[in-house]
Amino acid sequence: MATAVPVDHALPAEGRRSRFPGLNVLQTAHGLQRAMLLIGFALVCLFVVVGLAAPLLAPYGYADLFAGQLPPTSEHLLGTTVGGYDVLSRIIFGTRTAIEVIAFAIVLSLALGVPLGLVSGYVGGLLDRVLVLIMDALYAFPSLLLAIVVSIVVSGGKSGVFGGILSAAVSITVVFIPQYFRVVRNATIQVKAEPYVEAARVAGAGPGRIMFGHVLANVSQSIPVLTTLNASEAILTLASLGFLGFGIEPTSAAEWGYDLNKAMSDVANGIWWTGVFPGLAIVLIVTGVTLIGESLNDILNPLLRTRGGQAAADERELAEVVEERAAQAAQGRSSHVARSGSGQTAAASAQGSSQEAARGEAEAFEASPSGVAEASPDGSAGTGEPR
Repeated sequence: MATAVPVDHALPAEGRRSRFPGLNVLQTAHGLQRAMLLIGFALVCLFVVVGLAAPLLAPYGYADLFAGQLPPTSEHLLGTTVGGYDVLSRIIFGTRTAIEVIAFAIVLSLALGVPLGLVSGYVGGLLDRVLVLIMDALYAFPSLLLAIVVSIVVSGGKSGVFGGILSAAVSITVVFIPQYFRVVRNATIQVKAEPYVEAARVAGAGPGRIMFGHVLANVSQSIPVLTTLNASEAILTLASLGFLGFGIEPTSAAEWGYDLNKAMSDVANGIWWTGVFPGLAIVLIVTGVTLIGESLNDILNPLLRTRGGQAAADERELAEVVEERAAQAAQGRSSHVARSGSGQTAAASAQGSSQEAARGEAEAFEASPSGVAEASPDGSAGTGEPR
């Protein structure tokens, strides 16, 4: 009786490795794409770890006050601000604030923009026209001004910890929803005419199952790239809200944009550390997220996949398969030529024998005085002697 083989052991090693999330993307990347992906991933992971472990890594609290403004010393590695806040602690806790706002904004944008775009593109008609009109109006509105208005409406003039983070996330979400809506709707309009959608409809599947079970999986290829690009834009929008004074209060949570606003007056006095380090944190995290987005765009786009000077992993595998098939075809042609050559050799041998027999008959004819070659009783040629 045959024993059942576990699925993990039945799969090859490559199939088991591909189960790890993101490993296929890393194997597909090559050259400049892989370098961009690894650098961006390292920067983002660094900020995520710092944000999650902020209470353990920060030497002081984000709202702890110290006497006067101090330059970088052993007690305050990045100095203190005019208000007496420790710069390093504000940057570390500001990382947590940025990650929370980005996570809320991206999740809300995906939860609203993707289903609306899917339904609008699949259903069409009046619903599609109304949704397109609303999204175009939101998209045409200046994004920063829209974020400021939404932040004021949501927070109600109070920027506490939860209210400030929620208002910033909602204001950024309103800016991002039209982008997800447009991308998903345009892809859905193209996909809904495919044969497998018609087959699912004929089989009796409902609209909801078709949209979220068949269409969504085929229109979501560009969503990861758009998500990473929107994450970097969310960081800049959050910093802009804080810089303009519509962000989170400094006593409620640390925010890099607010710190940059307070550091403007320090530049003229030669105090550089209060503005350089928060700005550097914004630049690094935006650079990391942007590198991930650009590398994913190169990897997922077939037209840009070969950028980097060498073939990707899947392209090398395809080339190996093509070479193997070409070798098999060449071997088949060689065997066919060999069989054809042996047949031609046999035919040539038979033709030579026929020519030798004809030559013998001609010689016997010339040797006969009467010019007629007599045949022997057994059918062979005669001796040519006269009767």
